[in-house]
Amino acid sequence: MNTETLPPTVDLGDGITCIDTLQGRAGMACCYLLQRGQDLAFIEAGTAHGVPRLLALLRQRGLSREQVRYVIPTHVHLDHAGGAGSLMAALPAAQLVAHPRGARHLIDPSKLIAGATAVYGEAFVQAQYGEILPIPASRVIEAADGHEIRLGDDVLRFFDSPGHARHHFCVFDPLSQGFFTGDTFGLSYREFDTARGPFLIPTTTPVQFEPEAWHATLDRLLAAEPRQMFLTHYGRVRNVKALAATLRQGIDDYVRIAGTLTTAADRHTQLREAITTLALQQLQAHGCTLDTSTQRDLLSTDMELNAQGLGVWLDQTNGRSGA
Repeated sequence: MNTETLPPTVDLGDGITCIDTLQGRAGMACCYLLQRGQDLAFIEAGTAHGVPRLLALLRQRGLSREQVRYVIPTHVHLDHAGGAGSLMAALPAAQLVAHPRGARHLIDPSKLIAGATAVYGEAFVQAQYGEILPIPASRVIEAADGHEIRLGDDVLRFFDSPGHARHHFCVFDPLSQGFFTGDTFGLSYREFDTARGPFLIPTTTPVQFEPEAWHATLDRLLAAEPRQMFLTHYGRVRNVKALAATLRQGIDDYVRIAGTLTTAADRHTQLREAITTLALQQLQAHGCTLDTSTQRDLLSTDMELNAQGLGVWLDQTNGRSGA
């Protein structure tokens, strides 16, 4: 990889830069560079493949690696944290800030690697995420609910945010009055924007989808009265209250659809097709003018992962109920 290649970026004001990590395709996943005074932080780390581009961006802007005080993955799913070890190895003054349930997996990523390899195979994991390096425990801060860190003259506040994953937090930035939401505020790809605004759906990636907890998390986030949300998939969205209502409806729709297919033959295929059909219908109502084939292509990875997550949730729910 050419380490001088710069990633696509958008400056969002308030010292926030959205950086396309070019995972899979442009516009699918991003991380954020925060600059407050002379202090820097990366929120999300992407994969190891994207780390050279992040470092190239620092060089291009005349910023030193020593200015980066924190690397903050919102949770330990590998599209968010797979590159954390590589990034930390390149940033001598940085500390990693992780959810207490996820920190141990970044200190020793062997279980993360084994789990992903068992599902996808070694070759896929290497191609998709690159080398997943451990991080010394001495460089890791565990950020429980309410934890705060100082960046320049500002303070970032951490909100425990289960629903998508139990090892997930959101980061509130009082200066921008915005949350860095990871996957907690759903998926919203810019290709689907219309005159009606952003199109947003839940992400139920395995294995800790918990709808009741997710609704409670949204209650807490909205209570902070944010002006904007900074999504990892993808970019900034506003009109927060309306989008939160859309996300709540999406969660409930997924629960309803999954409930009708609990004992279906070839359940996974039916789940994937049902939620894809729902999204295509919603996109039509949203005024999306992309052809259906393009819409399916843009949604395909997420629909596969969402169906997997709903299947796991159904099995866990049935197990708890004694079924």
